[in-house]
Amino acid sequence: MSQTIRRKAPPLRKVAAREGKARKVNAAREKTGSALDAALAWIPLSEEQLHRVFLALILVVALALAWMVAAMAGLQGIATSQFASIAGQGGFAVRRVDVRGVAHLNELKVYEMVLAEKDQAMPLVDIGRLRQDLLGLSWVQDARVSRQLPDTLVVDIVERQPYAVLKKPDRLVLIDAAGHELEAVSPARAKGKLVVSGPGAGQQVEALIALLDAAPALKPQVQEAEWVGNRRWNLEFGTGQVLALPEGDKQAANALMAFARLDGVNRLLGGRVAAFDMRAPDRIYFRVPGRTEDEAKAAAAAAAAKAAAKADAKAASSTAAGEEHT
Repeated sequence: MSQTIRRKAPPLRKVAAREGKARKVNAAREKTGSALDAALAWIPLSEEQLHRVFLALILVVALALAWMVAAMAGLQGIATSQFASIAGQGGFAVRRVDVRGVAHLNELKVYEMVLAEKDQAMPLVDIGRLRQDLLGLSWVQDARVSRQLPDTLVVDIVERQPYAVLKKPDRLVLIDAAGHELEAVSPARAKGKLVVSGPGAGQQVEALIALLDAAPALKPQVQEAEWVGNRRWNLEFGTGQVLALPEGDKQAANALMAFARLDGVNRLLGGRVAAFDMRAPDRIYFRVPGRTEDEAKAAAAAAAAKAAAKADAKAASSTAAGEEHT
């Protein structure tokens, strides 16, 4: 005889909670569906058109993913190379070079460098690398390379400006205001330019410019500047006279301005003095050529005159003694 076992019925509270949760889910579904239907109603497209739009979006995403995969697999480089080849065959290749802004630099160096890209397809020209190569030239302070389609590379050069000539043991070198060496020059080309010399003088050019600016009246007359002992300057003027300045930027500038005032009043430059020494504070020493010899000659003449006078006096005394004895 079979016997049916009945399970205990769930409590009323649990049943009520389940029914309440079901009602909330249904209400949310109805609300979401209504909002989506309302949003779609605002779009002026039919259901078929919307289906096409969604399909197009799916295709775009798929193509993007395919492109990423191709890039990772190295196919992008192949595609780029193929594109560049097509562009070159279509006339977009380097045929001409237009160099601008060159005054001192030998243009042939620029052309030799840039024409290495001749017949290269325009998309394959590495503009950044070419600019870095140009910056390696001594005269080039800045450079800009641009493509002028279909077949021209335009090179704009900003040159360094020569300021002085650096005297080295074996040659003369033209330098700019920052001490950057530009090119070797002959003595004939160096004539009329400020010459700097001494170990480390090239790195002191900017300080020298500031020093000479302190005395504008003397600046055009300075022909050579020697950096002495890596601590101070000797200035040589066009007259051949030399001015020794003290150590320190401020002290040297003050001494140069004081010398300029003295020269304005007493006309020191062009006179007999060969050298002026202002290394000691609040005083100036002069060196006059031949003065030592003149002083020696004068002292010798005075000594000879004194000896002669003494001999004459002795002779006169002897004569007087003889006469008295007689």
